[in-house]
Amino acid sequence: MTTMSLQITVKGMTCDGCEQTVREALEGVSGVERATADRATDTATIDGDTDLENLRQAVEDAGYSAVG
Repeated sequence: MTTMSLQITVKGMTCDGCEQTVREALEGVSGVERATADRATDTATIDGDTDLENLRQAVEDAGYSAVG
């Protein structure tokens, strides 16, 4: 498996709970090894081998907007 690092913009995070929700949603995507979310920069960083569209969908399903 090839591990890559991706960063996406996530809009709508306003608190620690939001960051945790986004991180957990991303870590639930098949192939994701690690994810972080930072509301101060509106970003999420994902390490793993997965499809960008799956990541966007996970963020949107969690109630946030994702921009790849």
